Amino acid sequence: MGADIPIRGEFTKNLKALLDRFGNRRDMTLVLFNLDETTYSRELAPLAGHYPILRLGPPWWFFDSWLGMTRFLDAVVETAGIYNLAGFNDDTRAYPSILARHDVWRRVCADWLAGQLARGFIDEEDAYEMIRALAYDLAKQTYRLEG
Repeated sequence: MGADIPIRGEFTKNLKALLDRFGNRRDMTLVLFNLDETTYSRELAPLAGHYPILRLGPPWWFFDSWLGMTRFLDAVVETAGIYNLAGFNDDTRAYPSILARHDVWRRVCADWLAGQLARGFIDEEDAYEMIRALAYDLAKQTYRLEG
């Protein structure tokens, strides 16, 4: 019904036992989603940058928008990197919005990478590889949709 409220959650202590046991496995994937976008840069991105099992789920719900997605990339990529993201997936019940939401994700990612390119942080070849990963490859890999 859309009545969720983003509240601060505790991740590091609550995930410790799981990550101690499975965090360094490369044959498993755990995708983390959250309604509170402030935890992405503070807790989730550092965890995803360290533990091979973790992928960060895409921004959704309260920040499923151009600015929200841009804030997400700004908050997580520096620490977690591009390849620890899950790409973009959708769980909406509003089926007609799926194409538009994926289109916004691709445009935001292209715009964000163009900014990194303009600043000289990446080169054009890397930008092409990264946009394909963000728009297509990462979701296929994360959810094991290969072959």
